[in-house]
Amino acid sequence: MRKNIVAGNWKMNKTLQEGVALATELKELLAGAKPNCEVVIGTPFIHLSAVSQLVTDSVINVSAQNCADKESGAYTGEVSAAMVKSTGANFVILGHSERREYYLETSEILNAKVALALANGLTPIYCCGEPLSVREKDAQEDFVKKQLDETIFNLSADNFSKLVIAYEPIWAIGTGVTASTEQAQEMLAFIRSLIAEKFGKEVAENTSILYGGSCNAKNAPELFAQPDIDGGLIGGASLKSVDFKAIIDAF
Repeated sequence: MRKNIVAGNWKMNKTLQEGVALATELKELLAGAKPNCEVVIGTPFIHLSAVSQLVTDSVINVSAQNCADKESGAYTGEVSAAMVKSTGANFVILGHSERREYYLETSEILNAKVALALANGLTPIYCCGEPLSVREKDAQEDFVKKQLDETIFNLSADNFSKLVIAYEPIWAIGTGVTASTEQAQEMLAFIRSLIAEKFGKEVAENTSILYGGSCNAKNAPELFAQPDIDGGLIGGASLKSVDFKAIIDAF
């Protein structure tokens, strides 16, 4: 049975001290609670070890926002999947549109990152989604299918079953514009149908697919009530503990 997941992506925000404070606030808000979803916070690299230790005895899981496409070596400034795992984190966000656009991450690079993440026992939260120009042409399904065909659809069914997918329409990330509930459900149902075609109905029914893109406490209950939306990858609203807790409570 697939899991409901609410994952926060802090992006490049919060100093180490501010991040520890935010994680502490969230831990306190969730103390004694039994959320109806798995809770994940995706922090910058510098926070991973401290925050992982802080939330050890809580319901909170920790994720990196990226990892290198190389195992180790002379790659100044990079952080490997093994390094991420050693901090206590157990998730890693891969394929985010900002990484694809700003840092020119290709399908080849992402294939290497996914393989290394899985080899090191991390759960990839794999992002896909179309820009506004594609949506305006009503070509979003072909665009997302290509993203998946070139990357995670090359995995074995066993390895594919170890990851989470996050659909994020690029035109709705950080813009305050959210895909309508119908648009979000339609795309997640489409992605699930592609998984069923590739790996079979059982794998499709057990794959958690999240919606990302200006998801907040106000629209989360309606989004999460949809049959194919298993949670959210939350950006700005994850930077305030009370706002993030309200999204968690939407389940």
